[in-house]
Amino acid sequence: MHIRPALKYLQASALVRVGGPSRNESTMTHASHQDNPLPYAQRRAEDTPGHWLLARLGKRVLRPGGLELTRKLLKHAGLSDADVVELAPGLGRTATELLSFQPASYVGVEKDEDAARITGEIVKDTGRMVHADAADTGLPDAHADVVLGEAMLTMQSPNGKQKIVDEAVRVLRPGGRYAIHELGLQPDDLDDEFKTELRKNLARVIKVNARPLTVVEWTELLENAGLVVEWTDTAPMALLKMRRNLADEGLLGTLRIIKNALRDKDARRRMLAMRKLFNEHSDVLRGVALVARKPS
Repeated sequence: MHIRPALKYLQASALVRVGGPSRNESTMTHASHQDNPLPYAQRRAEDTPGHWLLARLGKRVLRPGGLELTRKLLKHAGLSDADVVELAPGLGRTATELLSFQPASYVGVEKDEDAARITGEIVKDTGRMVHADAADTGLPDAHADVVLGEAMLTMQSPNGKQKIVDEAVRVLRPGGRYAIHELGLQPDDLDDEFKTELRKNLARVIKVNARPLTVVEWTELLENAGLVVEWTDTAPMALLKMRRNLADEGLLGTLRIIKNALRDKDARRRMLAMRKLFNEHSDVLRGVALVARKPS
């Protein structure tokens, strides 16, 4: 199976609208949902949050700046021999990378029971999972040297963002680091009306009220909580581009995503709608990573 012909078929097939899935396609999709332990596995493709829909298709790196930006973030976070708390680890892909730095301890805080179970299997020999909200972890004050969160603040309202950041600050020890990787906007002086319209389009397509910020706005969010931003970096938001998927998922992983998308008409339509929106705004959307320190 060659990638480019498969991708062309995938794109072309999305242009053909039919009344509904065939009997075989419908049966296959329902069966895969029944057997799939992923979050939202039983929800219809058209109603599933975009990141969980992509996970259903086999995508495991669900970060706007890709695995490369995540690895840069982890290097700057100072994880070796640190007590680390990861907020909303999802399927545990970053936890796998994180554990290679040999932290002193790992605690994942995950609200979704299915995701907590999946990540729990990954970290069971090194750490533990807490089933809780990122804004109310239940962890003690000054518990961690590093708090990490990726692609989760973006999906919160301004008030929700502030609550999670405040919780991260509470959990951090003096001198500890808060490391985030989120969806960003550029340039910093982007028109407010345009940002509002883009957020509406993102919510419509990915079924999540995504509220990305500019680098200046992300910095202000952390600084307003008393943190000192020490490092920032950005990367193209190329979540559904072929080159990024080959880099993040590998050849076999990319082929798995294509195969699953070809077999599931409704998921394929959703994925291509997301891809189209991301491509249309590729000059504005960015992956953004920051590391901020809690003053001693």
